[in-house]
Amino acid sequence: MIRTISGFAARRPLFVIVAWLAIVGAGFGIGGGVFERLVSDVGTVPGSESGRAADRLAAAAPRPETLTAVISGRPAADPALRQSVASAIGAARAVPGVAEVSEPLPSAKTGNALLVEVRLAPGDGQEETAEAVAERLHGIDADVTVAGGPLSDAEFDEQAQKDVARAEMLSMPVVLVLLLVVFGGLLAAGLPVLIAVVGVGGTFGVLFAFSTVTDISVYVIQVTTMLAIGLAVDYALLMVNRFREERSTAPDVATAVTRTTATAGRTVMFSGLTVAVALAGLVVFPDPFLRSMGLAGSAVVLVDMVAALTLLPALLTRFGHRISPAKRRAGAGMFARVARGVQRRPVLTLVVTAGAMAALAAPVLGLHISQGDPRMLPGATSTRQMWDGLTEHFPDQAQWSGDIQVLADAPANDPELDRLRGTVAAIPGITGVEVDQLGPDLTVLSATPRGPADGAAARDAVTAIRDLSAPFRIEVTGDSAELVDYRAMLIERLPWAVALVALGTLMLLFAFTGSVLLPVKAVLTNLLSIGAALGIVVWVFQEGHLAGLLGTEGLGYVHLTVPVLIGAIAFGLSVDYEVFLLSRIRERWLAGAGPQGSVAEGLQRTGGIVTAAAAMIAVVFAGFIFGGFVPIKAIGLGLALAITLDATIVRMLLVPATMTLLGRRNWWMPGPLRRVHARLALSESAPEAPEAASPPAAPALAG
Repeated sequence: MIRTISGFAARRPLFVIVAWLAIVGAGFGIGGGVFERLVSDVGTVPGSESGRAADRLAAAAPRPETLTAVISGRPAADPALRQSVASAIGAARAVPGVAEVSEPLPSAKTGNALLVEVRLAPGDGQEETAEAVAERLHGIDADVTVAGGPLSDAEFDEQAQKDVARAEMLSMPVVLVLLLVVFGGLLAAGLPVLIAVVGVGGTFGVLFAFSTVTDISVYVIQVTTMLAIGLAVDYALLMVNRFREERSTAPDVATAVTRTTATAGRTVMFSGLTVAVALAGLVVFPDPFLRSMGLAGSAVVLVDMVAALTLLPALLTRFGHRISPAKRRAGAGMFARVARGVQRRPVLTLVVTAGAMAALAAPVLGLHISQGDPRMLPGATSTRQMWDGLTEHFPDQAQWSGDIQVLADAPANDPELDRLRGTVAAIPGITGVEVDQLGPDLTVLSATPRGPADGAAARDAVTAIRDLSAPFRIEVTGDSAELVDYRAMLIERLPWAVALVALGTLMLLFAFTGSVLLPVKAVLTNLLSIGAALGIVVWVFQEGHLAGLLGTEGLGYVHLTVPVLIGAIAFGLSVDYEVFLLSRIRERWLAGAGPQGSVAEGLQRTGGIVTAAAAMIAVVFAGFIFGGFVPIKAIGLGLALAITLDATIVRMLLVPATMTLLGRRNWWMPGPLRRVHARLALSESAPEAPEAASPPAAPALAG
């Protein structure tokens, strides 16, 4: 199949190039319509009890949004300040869409601040109303911070998108310089850029199609752009490096392209499929954010893969004569020497490296996830300033959580409902309960939890309320209930996601390597690098160690989207590098290099590729760290660390150590499976003979 597809591209390069130009044009043109269909929901579970109750509550009595204004910098009793505040409040009450404006509440703690709350009437145009109210309140002659409701929602979304855009601006110049260094020429360095553009354009088209049948998160665009660039670099680096090797022995460019697609093309195909499977595991989760990340991530991987197998051979056929062949170097390379050193002490290497990775992963055992609060935003944002003002002057009001809402199918005067209210009020962790009738047979009990929405008291209260019996239907919603349902969803769906990813990866790696043990080894070693990266994320962002260096503080939690997203993307990229390495090790094994020789030669041939690819994609994700939104920082740090640890500790030390200990058992396969593997004809063409001299030089970063 690979020979047929890539062979057609090599024979008809102009046709393939024009076809891809048309696809990319349609992707950016028609697919650009996806921007109008994006949603910002994160951490929701459609169909859960909290989701159903929230929908019913919104239909019966749309919840009014509330703005909070903290007025500080002058004594609360200052007559001039009071007059200025009264004038601004009168102007705010006159804004269309304002339901209620509270009287100013002086700070009992400091006496140097006033608190004003504004309720917006339900309906469309709340963001415009909120902006108009904020403008009126900012006319007060004091330090005024206004946030909450649609203002804070917009600020969270804008900050996240601004951070990703900043990451692109910071990382792209570095990546372009690295491309020039690694590929050694402008033409070769431009190939991964073209594949990345194709990947992004094609993905836009796919996302537009997905958006007609499911929700697509607003954050998907930036993440898929990063993945498109990273995978394009990986695949182009592998293909061009192999092409340069083949050019040194092939009689012409066409032959070099054919050999390249028969070997490196097979690696790209299996790599793309395994990465797509890893990201497809996110589709198991009903959260629109995670599900759309899975769909988008799998789509961009497959588009990049197909482009590498078709467009890249076409481009190499047309312009490959301008890419210089690889030069041979005398003596063993750096990566071969590292492998030989590991092979002399494989047990010690395995124990030390695995132990170190396990120690780094230990903080994951104390992982605490949350929907977050304004501390995730930088200090310059209005929402964070409002939170800091509340914390300083009105600590009792510094709660970023709503009530636990109990929706009861009963009238407010039902004696059983009054009994339920008393029972709820008596639950530990509940400080008060209010009753509001929404309809003839629909009432909501608003129970105020003690502490934050993600605290143990609030979670236990939700569970206790749901365990209560009543002669009518009751459903529990609110921030605490949504978090309880999200945790339950993760616990329920995570094993299915892991099983899907593990099974798919094991099957594809078995088909690729013809081995039973190597796929298992690959999955286990990949989990070590991911666990270590997540452990450091928890250590920094939850526990607060070195957090100040990253412009944040210990929050006591990790945002609920971070662990799953880091795990899926990092696992996919780790398998990507594993396939790169195993492809050359297996090739040298089939050529007769022996158990240790094949590992050393394979590592020498791919060490530079993996190092270069990991360096560039780590730079891409490291750009996230310089953002202001803590979840973006955490994702950037986690992915950069996972990729770096995988490309160094795992690929350079753990893999040679484990493969040395396994020896010939690396390639063991039961007879029935051997016959299945042979019948499927999953092997590439016969490998070349083992080399007496050292292998050709890898890219510039190969050492």
